[in-house]
Amino acid sequence: MQDKKNIITHEGVKKYEDELEQLKKRLTVDIAQKIKEARQQGDLSENAEYDAAKDEQRDVAARIEELEKMLKNAEVVDVDEVDTSTINIGCKAKILDMEFDEEVEYDIVGSHEANSLEGRISNESPVGRALIGHKVGDVIEVETQAGLLSYKILHISKSNLQ
Repeated sequence: MQDKKNIITHEGVKKYEDELEQLKKRLTVDIAQKIKEARQQGDLSENAEYDAAKDEQRDVAARIEELEKMLKNAEVVDVDEVDTSTINIGCKAKILDMEFDEEVEYDIVGSHEANSLEGRISNESPVGRALIGHKVGDVIEVETQAGLLSYKILHISKSNLQ
């Protein structure tokens, strides 16, 4: 079975590559030093420092593996090439929440880059999924945990994410 493609921007790739590099340095230098120092304390069966360092080593190794897999299966979205006639990944959508008569803007991104506090919603989220493929003037309805919500698409532009 083929792994799912991870849709990500150039900015996201850079962020995750930097994190991967930092974790590899941490694993090979910092954690290795902690394990070495803990081993020098003697009996490993009751050595809390050794256990903590080994736990940290496992956690970091797992995150490295996760990042490597994600980057290996990354499909990079070039924001400069995004078509803004309809909403898609790499677009910024300005929408009107019809219930509260409030305008909001969302960058549509892949699930790994989603962060609602920064206005980045995933193409897999209920609102993101409903927005995909629609154009300015369309009214969409989204079934959420809060009930049925209606939005009107006011403007579509290229996201300022790179």
